[in-house]
Amino acid sequence: MLNMIGHGTASDKPGVLIAHGLYGSARNWGVIARRLSDSRRVIAVDMRNHGASPWFDSHGYEDMAGDLAEVIESLGGTWDVLGHSMGGKAAMVLALTRPELVNRLIVADIAPVPYGHSQVRYVEAMKSVDLSVVERRADAGAQLRDKVDAPDLVPFFLQALDVSGRRWRLNLDTLAREMPKILSFPDLSGSYGGRVLFLSGAGSDYVAPEHRDRIKALFPAARFAKIPGAGHWLHAEKPREFEAAVRAWLDG
Repeated sequence: MLNMIGHGTASDKPGVLIAHGLYGSARNWGVIARRLSDSRRVIAVDMRNHGASPWFDSHGYEDMAGDLAEVIESLGGTWDVLGHSMGGKAAMVLALTRPELVNRLIVADIAPVPYGHSQVRYVEAMKSVDLSVVERRADAGAQLRDKVDAPDLVPFFLQALDVSGRRWRLNLDTLAREMPKILSFPDLSGSYGGRVLFLSGAGSDYVAPEHRDRIKALFPAARFAKIPGAGHWLHAEKPREFEAAVRAWLDG
């Protein structure tokens, strides 16, 4: 079972299950989860091979969707599901394969298509950190800054570092080996007829106009919205605007 962090209490509204992106964790979503929990139960999970969840040798989207299904079945009922990036793809596969578990779906800045931008260089950067000399996160940060092409990602990666245990809370070997699956999307038939919001950063190119035909084939009721001034990490860059968009969709 995935590690879960819960906020709020059950109400007459469906609960919200949050699935984070690659290298993330449930803790990354703490502020948004707490704010959304003012009127409903919100559960953020650590995806497999991340955070405090179990490590496995596989990291495909059918596996991740199965993990999310297990969580919802343990909680009971149908849930609204919010997934970002990798978590968004897992949420889409969940809706397509287990539609009876999903009330509404929010897909944050990702499309059901393969992508070509490998993330393996970040795995290699984290693996290259000499953890034996790390006493504080800043020590690891100093090593990472020379190896990561986007400085803003360094603090994000450092959230996955267990300083006292001198280990990463990421199954880096499996994530590197399974990267082709993470970048792809399963070839699934059928469609999910429920309500789906594709919420993107206006400055991101992850959800492009040429993706819309594929999205509509799988999610015929899909709607689209963009957050101005945000890129791929829209929930971190524009948290208030992101929360407002999510809340409006869930309550609409």
